Amino acid sequence: MGDEASLIIAASEQDANLYYATRFWAPDPFIFARIDGRGILVMSELEVDRARAESKADEVLALSKLLSEARQKGIASPGMVEALDLLFKERGVTSVRVPGSFPVAFADRLRAKGYTLTVGKEPFFPERTIKTKEEVAAIRETIRLTEEALKSAIGVIAESEIRNGELWLRGKPLTSELVRKLLHLTLMGSDCLARETIVAGGRQACDPHMIGSGPLKANEPIVLDVFPVSLKSRYYADITRAVLKGRAAPKVKKMYAAVKQGQEIAFGMLRSGVDGKGVHDAILDYFKKEGFPTGEIGGRMQGFFHGTGHGLGLEIHEPPRVSSAPDILKAGQVVTVEPGLYYLDAGGIRLEDDVLITETGCEILTTFPKLLELS
Repeated sequence: MGDEASLIIAASEQDANLYYATRFWAPDPFIFARIDGRGILVMSELEVDRARAESKADEVLALSKLLSEARQKGIASPGMVEALDLLFKERGVTSVRVPGSFPVAFADRLRAKGYTLTVGKEPFFPERTIKTKEEVAAIRETIRLTEEALKSAIGVIAESEIRNGELWLRGKPLTSELVRKLLHLTLMGSDCLARETIVAGGRQACDPHMIGSGPLKANEPIVLDVFPVSLKSRYYADITRAVLKGRAAPKVKKMYAAVKQGQEIAFGMLRSGVDGKGVHDAILDYFKKEGFPTGEIGGRMQGFFHGTGHGLGLEIHEPPRVSSAPDILKAGQVVTVEPGLYYLDAGGIRLEDDVLITETGCEILTTFPKLLELS
């Protein structure tokens, strides 16, 4: 019997590591321990039978039984820590590896009982970054549903008419809020949940995470960044397009072409063994050569001042990164490719696709077309 266990206490509804380890979805915290390569769940009476039927754990124990044993040993008001103490003593565990998100209160109490705790680096389960065929298929399906919703939203922008420099639809101003609502409702109908979806026009899009508000204007780019999770598979998609109703200014057209080419630079470089930093730096260099510098201009950051991409899976942002920090990519990882340019005198342009890293290159999973000006 091993003396070390991996331990998570959390709700799998919120903790991707826990869901990955158990494939069991629950809204309340429960115990997962991996001892001698076996996954063990300790569940309340509310969830124990469902966990036995649905989870991929090797063993599911009833919390109530462990608490009863603790009371028989003279513990007046036992809880999760006392249950764990019984389990660990029975199986010879003396040290525990936990994720960085592990609750401090539980950690302190376990240390007080003599256990050595170490914090594991993220990803807590390194194998989680390498997607199986089933996981890639789940991501593809979420992407497909996201593309359908994006098509509807961009169709509404295309359908709008221009009145006094603003977009109107069926006699009312077309707003960021209305387009976002359409995206959310369409995705909800496909069993996907989207939050904080970005529909930002003009200067609003120069803050890459500003979700956008108010009437949308003609002749300026609108950034739509949609990143829903499937309520069936629990896997995310992440797609961004920039569109414009009317006519784009010369600078906007040049920005769009540069961002699109920036993606092509990444697509040509991404493969197993490549450092994401090199990909990011190549795009920055290209933008600079095209006359799009990055830095503080007029008291605020402008240019390309975020990472090129991030890992995608059970979380919207997970390892690896394609950014200014070194990170060697591996076959089987799914990452976003989302260069952008942001200038106050032109607005924001960002394009984002999801790709699968392979031994020889990358496979672009997103199929949605890229078109700046809408007729």
